Amino acid sequence: MHTQRNYDLQRRGDPMGIALIWSLVVMLVRWMFSKRRGAISYDSSDQTALYIRMLGDVRVRSQVGFEPERRGSHPYLCVDFRTLHSRSENARPVPGRRVHRLFSFQRHLHSSRRLHSATTWPYNPLHILDEDYLGQAKCMLAKVGSWNFDIFLFDRLTNGNSLVTLTFHLLNQYGLIELFQLDMVKLRQFIVMVQEDYHSQNPYHNAVHAADVTQAMYCYLKEPKLAKSLTSCDILLGLLAAATHDLDHPGVNQPFLIKTNHYLAALYRNTSVLENHHWRSAVGLLRETGLFSHLPAEDGLNMERQLGSLILATDISRQNEYLSKFRRHLDQDDLCLGNASHRHFILQMALKCADICNPCRPWELSKQWSEKVTEEFFQQGNIEKRHKLEVSLLCDSQSNTVGDIQIGFMTYVVEPLFSEWARFSDTRLSQTMLGHLGLNKASWSGLRASGSLEEPEPEPDPDPPPPPAPGLAQEPQPQKIPPPEP
Repeated sequence: MHTQRNYDLQRRGDPMGIALIWSLVVMLVRWMFSKRRGAISYDSSDQTALYIRMLGDVRVRSQVGFEPERRGSHPYLCVDFRTLHSRSENARPVPGRRVHRLFSFQRHLHSSRRLHSATTWPYNPLHILDEDYLGQAKCMLAKVGSWNFDIFLFDRLTNGNSLVTLTFHLLNQYGLIELFQLDMVKLRQFIVMVQEDYHSQNPYHNAVHAADVTQAMYCYLKEPKLAKSLTSCDILLGLLAAATHDLDHPGVNQPFLIKTNHYLAALYRNTSVLENHHWRSAVGLLRETGLFSHLPAEDGLNMERQLGSLILATDISRQNEYLSKFRRHLDQDDLCLGNASHRHFILQMALKCADICNPCRPWELSKQWSEKVTEEFFQQGNIEKRHKLEVSLLCDSQSNTVGDIQIGFMTYVVEPLFSEWARFSDTRLSQTMLGHLGLNKASWSGLRASGSLEEPEPEPDPDPPPPPAPGLAQEPQPQKIPPPEP
């Protein structure tokens, strides 16, 4: 019996030894994470420092234009934007040596991604469940240039890998992989990491949206004026910018980051905060994978700068600036696509159109996108109410509807942009987009007039405000006046 017990102990292993091994494993994983590039992190032990890890752990001190704060004075320094919850006021202080990854932590959960599917052929996306579905996805790719392309169906057929499959297909179709001598393994790693860095829990700003924008960008690149003028480098930049234009989006907008004193707002001085973060995150992944490491250093830096210029153009707050410049060029008829700067500007406008083209899609697709973006707005509004912040424009589910938001967006943002695009590229596609835009606007107006709008259910507030104390009169709430009949 004694001999059997010793044998069992030896077979199960020494508990102290197992604990030591696990401790070493944890230390190794933490060390590996500390060496990773491509994430932006904040070190709680140094309140005056920001680490831009994608630039090689360059420490930026006293250059971000804000005074250091006492630990715990910013309730949003430790916001986990994967769940959009703030730290509790009575939470224990965070250990000084702990590093909080505010945005890019999600992809570190996939620490083995360099290994899985690194050498898999791109037409065999990760976790394919059924060869029949893969075959249907290939059939859809044969019509990837169609404006009626259903990205939701394609995402289901690729089992959630629409961005990886689509981007790789388009790069290969243009012959860019061979032309730029891109390493297949590095390219695969880069695209998979890009897809993983989009937050799948975001109703709208997720990898499916990125895939949809990439497919729209491809449709624009095929337009006659662009197809005969753009260089291979222009096309590569256009597709990469479309795929990464909302990379690591937290699901809240810039005003939210500014009013919560988020460190990214301070880092980018409240200017194009999210767009700068998307660009820097994309550059971080390019450098982490070494996708352009075989190119001359100056060429690689130039590619990164141009990628940033394209992504920064998607800042909706600068819409009038770009639209006025576009209209001025068209009025003066001085656009020359033989000029590199003019071609780049047209790429910027194409990406802007692709980013907000949902109202120009067929109704069945456009309506889904409208409901998703409104759901994300209302989620932010619930967070703002929960933390007693001023609710951002369009984010209050009590005073906004999908139809009202969409009609306003179409009237003041989408129509002016796509009308000018049609002036520049008067093609069948442009007329199709304007046609869908008019029909969709009429559909929302009709639903609003009939009172049959089906609004997305806002996320229930887990921490509703307490009811007023007995005996206290409530302020009368202003009644919502219905808009006039169209």
